[in-house]
This record gives sequence, C-alpha cells and structure tokens, in this order.
Amino acid sequence: MPGQGAAQGGYVQPLLVLGDITVTPDGILTPAGQLPLKGAVWTVQDMSRTEEKLPTHAIVLAVVFFLFCFLGLLFLLMKEKTTTGYVQVAVNSGGKYHATMIPATHESVAFQVTQQVNYARSLSA
Repeated sequence: MPGQGAAQGGYVQPLLVLGDITVTPDGILTPAGQLPLKGAVWTVQDMSRTEEKLPTHAIVLAVVFFLFCFLGLLFLLMKEKTTTGYVQVAVNSGGKYHATMIPATHESVAFQVTQQVNYARSLSA
C-alpha cells in the first residue's frame, strides 16, 4: 500500500531517479546494493560535447541559389547542433561506490542532471 513504509514491506515513493540510481527517503538504491542517504558523496562529470556544423543540403541550396540571386548566401547561416556523449553520476556512501552513465541527447542534459545531483546532495546533508 502506498501509505506504508519500507520497514513494513510496503512501497516507498522514490524522490529522485538518476539512471539506475534511485533515491528514496530511506536510502539510495543501486545495483550494487542499498546505500545510506545521510553522508553520501555525489559527483557529476560532463563527458558530452555539442558540435555545430553546416548541413549538406544548406551548401547545395547556397550554391544553386547563388547562381540565380545573391540571396543564396543566406543558406550558409543554417546550422545544425548535435550532442553526443554521456553525463556520469557517481555516489559513494557506506563504503560502497556506484556510478552510472546518462546519455546526453541534448545540450541541456548536463545542466539538468547537475541540478538533480544538487538536489540529491541536499537530501544527503
């Protein structure tokens, strides 16, 4: 039942989920086991990168329209951003360590994960 605590064998609502790390009011659940929430040390590392490039169709359109009018150069202003990589979140508590990798599908993922880790740090204090 949702109102019961984990000690009674009931369901505990997670406060935060980061990859395969789940933070509950009772502790931190990882594949490595349960870790105590109080005194946990959280680290986050951004291993993503965002590249900006000119798409091929923009170059083709710029060349074609440049021959007809000089407005074709405006197609060279088209940029395409792609983000690749991961954001690593690690927690160390009670003599156990666990790290997880969260895929960065957008350039704001690292900021969002960092804010979630800051919330987890506030719960651990």
